[in-house]
Amino acid sequence: MKQLSASERALIDPIDQQAMLAAVERWSAINSGTRNLDGLATQAGVLADAFAALPGDVELHDPATVTAVAPDGSKVELRHGNHLVVSVRPDAKRRFLLTGHMDTVFPADHAFQSATWLDDDTLNAPGAADMKGGIAVILHALAAFEASPEAAKVGYDVMINSDEETGSLSSAALIAELARDKFAALTYEPSALPDGTLAHARGGSGNYSIVVTGKSAHAGRNPEEGRNAVVAAAEIAVVLKAMTHADLVVNPAKIEGGSANNVVPDHAILHFNIRPKTVEAATEFEKALSFLLSDIAERHDVAIHRHGGITRPPKPVDARAQKLFDLVADTSEALGRKLGWQASGGVCDGNNIAACGVPVVDTMGVRGGKIHSADEFMIASSLSERAALSAVVLLRLATGEML
Repeated sequence: MKQLSASERALIDPIDQQAMLAAVERWSAINSGTRNLDGLATQAGVLADAFAALPGDVELHDPATVTAVAPDGSKVELRHGNHLVVSVRPDAKRRFLLTGHMDTVFPADHAFQSATWLDDDTLNAPGAADMKGGIAVILHALAAFEASPEAAKVGYDVMINSDEETGSLSSAALIAELARDKFAALTYEPSALPDGTLAHARGGSGNYSIVVTGKSAHAGRNPEEGRNAVVAAAEIAVVLKAMTHADLVVNPAKIEGGSANNVVPDHAILHFNIRPKTVEAATEFEKALSFLLSDIAERHDVAIHRHGGITRPPKPVDARAQKLFDLVADTSEALGRKLGWQASGGVCDGNNIAACGVPVVDTMGVRGGKIHSADEFMIASSLSERAALSAVVLLRLATGEML
């Protein structure tokens, strides 16, 4: 373990725990569910003002167009909020990427809208752990880092998107653009466990909608003239489920369509999710799906259209990424907390960053738990703890670690 230097200790001493906590309490009071565009606009404006304290340009980027399949099979546009990007020293030779998200899973009409202190160090609040606390860690870690003369030698981009909780579909291209040529990346999802454990390798995720168009007919008079879209969709679902194996989970989730009982249904939509653990499993699934849909279309004499795909590639940990994990763990131990890691079945923007060939640790945010529920909590003291961790990690990266 590399002990903290005097300059590293001086770097983290000014980190203001109370200022961080006050910010999280204010931000958690803003409902910024992914579909609450007004709330997201308010949150983006507040964050833009906060990040203006850094020596860089702050911009709000328009979301990319995203479509979904409506129950009638047509494509509809899903609206998203803007994404915040802060760019500091864009011409530096060594640059980093730090990412977070401003959206939560709690819509504007959700019952969970206010904060409650469970004890002196545990705050129950919407988005406090996932991940408005993480955004505070980014801001205060960078403010501390900027006080070091070493900061002037490197640059970084910060991206806070508005759609991570629904797959980052409107920000995926922006993430890829910002990840290009970065030396390393840190993402501020909450720790995998309340003790600070990091998420290590991650599986991937993909969401699909399969639209089946058949031909209607009377179920009694001339059923042979019909082409049953529901039956075709159901067969696809059964075959897909059978594709599950050690490196792939397939979850047929919903079939829409059908008509009156005396009508052969001419329309159905199958929605399903896949969780590949490896890039190879994802590639093989895509091939198998293409063959399956072609086979079903021919045998059932129906038309099939697929929508969607793999949006979060699997995130293996290569040698360079492992060096970054080792650096984070070593730094945390020097700060007084031993950190381990474990593989995760969950996905996040770290998957997208890793797919660009950039080493990333994606659970640099606060310690907490029970996210995506009204019992979500943040361990308040972990705000300054994790800001100190990031500030020192950034300093060590800037001064030659991971060469």
